[in-house]
Amino acid sequence: MIRILTMIVALFAAPLAAQETVIVDLSQNRVAITANFAGSEIFVFGAVKRDAPLAEDIAPLDVAIVVEGPLEQTVVRKKDKTLGIWVNTQSVDIISAPSFFSVATTRPLDEILNVGDRTDFAIGLDHAVRRQANEDPGIDMQAFSEAVTRIRVNNGLYSEREGIINLTAETLFDASIQLPANLVEGDYTARIYLIRDRNIVADASVDITVRKEGLERWLYNLAHEQALLYGLLSLLVALVAGYGASEIFRLLRR
Repeated sequence: MIRILTMIVALFAAPLAAQETVIVDLSQNRVAITANFAGSEIFVFGAVKRDAPLAEDIAPLDVAIVVEGPLEQTVVRKKDKTLGIWVNTQSVDIISAPSFFSVATTRPLDEILNVGDRTDFAIGLDHAVRRQANEDPGIDMQAFSEAVTRIRVNNGLYSEREGIINLTAETLFDASIQLPANLVEGDYTARIYLIRDRNIVADASVDITVRKEGLERWLYNLAHEQALLYGLLSLLVALVAGYGASEIFRLLRR
């Protein structure tokens, strides 16, 4: 009985683990795609807020940042060689692939976070393309998902950069996220995760708006809202350009 009472007293006397929350901001929340847009950069910075001092034996803190673009549907086709000719043999509709996906971490991802949280929170290139609920059991969906990821990595739309987050005194952190020139318009999200002992202990998110502006916006609206006028203008531009080029070559031949 005395032993049980001692354990209960020790339990209530032990200090509670410090609760941590993350406060985050961005250098810019809006990215404008103009006619001369060549990519951009977003600076993510934040701080960790605690309600009590950290215990001496607590596991070190790590941070992961995921910037994700709008989800979109894409078609992936598989080619095989038949009678010496490469032909499409299979095609799969991927219904949930981010148009942009970038992961930044303080250390290698497989060292700081368990597989379950990586899957549940879609952290890492291997979890960028979502699995479909109605997958055909006769198709290797994993291979098609990896193909989408590989293509978009090569296009600069997907990236995983380990060890680039600067973490100071387990309190302040910052990282630079590169946005390529071939961004699509839409609503983006920056997700920030605090990680201890391979588990997520806190998270936050910030929205980023990517919109066409200036001439790009005018041409986009014209093409989608007044297709006939857009087509006539395109034809006129082509005729003027062709006539101008022919006149230049005629003058050069003199």
